[in-house]
Amino acid sequence: MPRVYAIASNIISSLGMDVAAHWQSVSAGRTGIRRYEDQTLSNGAFLASKIDPAQWQAIQAQTRAEEALTPFEQLASCSVKKALGNLDDALDLSKTVFILGTTKGNIELLGQVPDERLLLHRSARLIAVHNNIRTKPIVISHACVSGVIALQYGLRMLQSGRYQHAVVTGCDRFSKFVLSGFQSFQAISDEPCRPFDAARKGITLGEAAATIVLSVNNTEQGAGELVSGATSNDANHISGPSRTGEELAAAISRAITEAGIAPADIGMISAHGTATLYNDEMEARGFEHAGLLNSPVHSLKGYIGHTLGAAGVLESAMVLESLRHQMLIPSAGYEDLGVPKPINVTRTLQPAGINYALKTASGFGGCNAAIVWKK
Repeated sequence: MPRVYAIASNIISSLGMDVAAHWQSVSAGRTGIRRYEDQTLSNGAFLASKIDPAQWQAIQAQTRAEEALTPFEQLASCSVKKALGNLDDALDLSKTVFILGTTKGNIELLGQVPDERLLLHRSARLIAVHNNIRTKPIVISHACVSGVIALQYGLRMLQSGRYQHAVVTGCDRFSKFVLSGFQSFQAISDEPCRPFDAARKGITLGEAAATIVLSVNNTEQGAGELVSGATSNDANHISGPSRTGEELAAAISRAITEAGIAPADIGMISAHGTATLYNDEMEARGFEHAGLLNSPVHSLKGYIGHTLGAAGVLESAMVLESLRHQMLIPSAGYEDLGVPKPINVTRTLQPAGINYALKTASGFGGCNAAIVWKK
């Protein structure tokens, strides 16, 4: 099977409009999480990582189209455009597939536009066409593992020989629908989230779009190779994760085995790390079952919040930067271990020899996903 490389990427969130801005912010320990008071979104004050008005103006200026795009579609399309713009040579778009990972899409427009306008396949088509990709797009909408599975699906499509390139985008917006949903679970923290910390109180939500361009053709600008991936399901609860972590460990172990490496070869783990009580405990147990207690672990949620369907692609783009710089990312907000297994949470930005990195994700319905990146 052909090898699959990441040859370009982009991130748009509260931390900036490109990957470099995100790396600079994380390196400096800057968070995009702020306190908001907005009656259109919540009756009380809340914390979130939201894209600011100046950024939205820039996004809208770059995504004008004959057929009007919604803000969700504009955000995703702008990320695609910026990622493709980072390439030295244009892709053969007739051999390129567009894959969209999202959980909510245009959900904030429910009741304001015809239901047909909310269909995710329509959004994917509009985003693809706006960027001159005419092949049939693919939608992955699978809770918070959507981004990781979208990347895994891209890997499989390229390995099969059906396409030479895959433009994989994860995107979700902050909305009242999403915020009120997590508030109903009493899962929202009243301070910036603190993944794996003893004092964690829950999730901070964010919004973002991120794109990674995968290709069977390696280039000098490529930072990493996507070598394997696997999924599993807890079959435990509609919203609560497994208490044992065995099912996440199964996905991790299959991904590591498919990569042809041993657990000791994993030099960094980009965890899901939502900072809820049960998610972080489950992940820690899963890492133990998979033999990864010694591998450095971080969560990006303390910088940009939980970006739902965008998270897996965004956090993978930062994994690629870690591989490029050979630096471990610190887990923002972490001070004292608050999970039952002694995982190796990274506290400071530090150099390290990272040849393989693991990205994990878990979501509602008990879904788990894991992919392995290689330097």
